[in-house]
Amino acid sequence: MRVVAVLGFIVMTASSAEAGPWTLDAGRSQVIVKYEPMEASQGFDERGQRFDLPGVRIDRSVGLFAEYGLTDRVTLQVKGDWQEGKDGAFTYNGRGPIEIGATLQVWRTDRTAVSVYGGYADGGDGRNAGYAAPGVGQSDWEVRSSVGHSFARAGKWGPDRSFIDIQVARRMRDGLADESRGELTFGAHYGDDWLLLGQAYGGIADGDNARWLLVETSVVRHLGSWSLQGGWRQSVAGRQTPVAIGPVVALWRRF
Repeated sequence: MRVVAVLGFIVMTASSAEAGPWTLDAGRSQVIVKYEPMEASQGFDERGQRFDLPGVRIDRSVGLFAEYGLTDRVTLQVKGDWQEGKDGAFTYNGRGPIEIGATLQVWRTDRTAVSVYGGYADGGDGRNAGYAAPGVGQSDWEVRSSVGHSFARAGKWGPDRSFIDIQVARRMRDGLADESRGELTFGAHYGDDWLLLGQAYGGIADGDNARWLLVETSVVRHLGSWSLQGGWRQSVAGRQTPVAIGPVVALWRRF
């Protein structure tokens, strides 16, 4: 159980604020505040080729993610954000989507965990999808499955602990095309204080619609019950989406 708890701490501090395979212990909670200022001077067209936008697109958001361990295998989650931005056609400022859901861990060992997630999101006045105009989209349902596996120390110069987390999801949307999504996270923990992360996440909207693939690298510094995360995110491929790039900064607090 101690190994599972340690792995849960590592992975949950690595999460991109989505349901992961390792759930929180009963009675434990976590709150994350994240700032994401993204800019794009180019976009991907319908063939996936880059083109210059008529003006710089700016999207800034301050997000809040909170979760609570209802039992050792069930974690409740809520997230939302406040957004502002502009592009060649719109200037906006308002609430983004608010989502509430739960993760059920269906199987686990000392090294591996498998979970499923279900959630409901209410659209806001901001961008409810990165490829859509502000305010477009009503409500969403999402189902997600995830599997994670941890690894022991990898040689003399390797990390003390590492893990991989794979997630696939289906999002059913009202007012926007339904989406299929995927995420891949690799984390390397050095001692008790440092965590290096590499992440890739993407999606495909149904029909001849948007596609996107973004990568993110970040460093997490643990300070007792607090953690600080700083990283960089950018689009590497897509269709009918912006070529977004920018920093990611987050503050974590565990209770």
